[in-house]
Amino acid sequence: MAQCVTKIELSISCENLLDKDVGSKSDPLCVLLQNIGDDQWAELDRTERVKNCQKPEFSKKLFIDYYFEKVQKIKFGVYDIDNKSFDLNDDDYLGGTECSLGQIVSSKRLTRPLELKKGKPAGKGTIMISAAEIKDTRVVNLEIEARSLDKKDFLGKSDPFLEFYKQSDSGPWQLVYRSEVIKNNTNPCWRRFSVPLHTFCGGDFSKPIKVHCTDYDSDGSHDLIGSFETNLSQLQKAYDGSLVEFECIHPEKKQKKKKYKNSGIVIIKSCKIETEYSFLDYIMGGCQINFTVGIDFTGSNGDPKSPDSLHFISPNGINEYLIAIWSVGNVVQDYDTDKLFPAFGFGAQVPPNFQISHEFALNFNPNNPYCEGVQGIVDAYRQALPQIQLYGPTNFSPIINHVARFAAQAAQQRIAAQYFILLIITDGEITDLDETRQAIVSASKLPMSVIIVGVGNADFKAMEFLDGDNGVLRSLTNEPVARDIVQFVPFRQFKNAPQEALSQTVLAEVPKQLVSYYKMQGWAPVKLPEAKKE
Repeated sequence: MAQCVTKIELSISCENLLDKDVGSKSDPLCVLLQNIGDDQWAELDRTERVKNCQKPEFSKKLFIDYYFEKVQKIKFGVYDIDNKSFDLNDDDYLGGTECSLGQIVSSKRLTRPLELKKGKPAGKGTIMISAAEIKDTRVVNLEIEARSLDKKDFLGKSDPFLEFYKQSDSGPWQLVYRSEVIKNNTNPCWRRFSVPLHTFCGGDFSKPIKVHCTDYDSDGSHDLIGSFETNLSQLQKAYDGSLVEFECIHPEKKQKKKKYKNSGIVIIKSCKIETEYSFLDYIMGGCQINFTVGIDFTGSNGDPKSPDSLHFISPNGINEYLIAIWSVGNVVQDYDTDKLFPAFGFGAQVPPNFQISHEFALNFNPNNPYCEGVQGIVDAYRQALPQIQLYGPTNFSPIINHVARFAAQAAQQRIAAQYFILLIITDGEITDLDETRQAIVSASKLPMSVIIVGVGNADFKAMEFLDGDNGVLRSLTNEPVARDIVQFVPFRQFKNAPQEALSQTVLAEVPKQLVSYYKMQGWAPVKLPEAKKE
């Protein structure tokens, strides 16, 4: 890996967006896509949705790796979001723009008109994109509450939220964080939050920070309660029970009222700066990735001897199952030193007694289900196919629980040494949805990720539900996942795409999921990188 990769943070704001909502303004969100060849685009990141706003400044930054030696074509799309679905195809398009990452990096701040399609402007809509290089991996963790805030609502109290702004080098204030809204409360306590140090103040502890405390109104006409200025050095004085308090001042009230004191007190309960470790910090620090494959051999795939079957091996020796194994396995195997991968099948009648099995070793050796390399999995799959009877039902939970048992053993070591990836390839007709939900919720507390590749043309609604992108996945007892560990991808979207497109999309979430687990546990890499040793 001789390439020089730089992490870039993009700040997005828009003006004069089209108004697509009747009786209110649009609820915009911005998505970042990267060209992966042949006019195919893959989503890299997206901002939060801002309600009722035609001039949004998004607080969620977009992140992208910058390669000097590549022309990285990227696209920004702005959508009016009116539902909870993650899919943007059912949302109104407010316009977009295409450019290269190099153009943004070289201009620092790029302003572009939004277009509905090439040559067709989206009204007077514009998008502003600012780029900054990330060199510092520390994060600022803050706990904040307030007391005696002014009442702003006619019949209630106030619905306060906080916004933090840093002063940019060119002068204007730039939004770095927006909190959640606390309803009907003049003594709110906001959720603990963290912001990268680079985003928060560019690593400058004396850089001015402006904090706005504002009353939320659903129509977008929010009312300022009050504001104050500070810097990170002052905020850092809040630790070990020492509180730092700031008076919230409303400038107009202060001018008009002689006896005006303040509009409430904002209290910094805790401000800590911590090192954030990256995926590569963990991998280079000695973390091994263990790769397991689970293959769906249920009857709904069709008879493997028939050309209509998803398990039919074409004259050139491939099918969708094999392509998925190759493309994901080839990437993952580089992170596993022994290159021995357990491979299982489920939903078939297996020899010698042809009993139904929801978790059988692909090489028919339950004591040693390991295959040598990706080629070993492919060979075991080809040899197993003529020896089994496709049957049913389609149960995912046994194989998820199987990998979870190994992940639980690894977790007991309490070090960042082993992470598990389970690849399930299926035609999508899941039978044990409730048990699978429970298995995923339990596994979310362990060092593992589940990747599901859907082959064929079935309705994959259940898979999308497990992915949790439409909201937080919960077990039957309403317990939420501790973190998002499932990534679902339908194979059909990649039929005509370059071979690496499937693995890029399927594995895109894994680094984030691995880091989120070790961060949740508070575990540093086994061997700390030199630059991050205290």
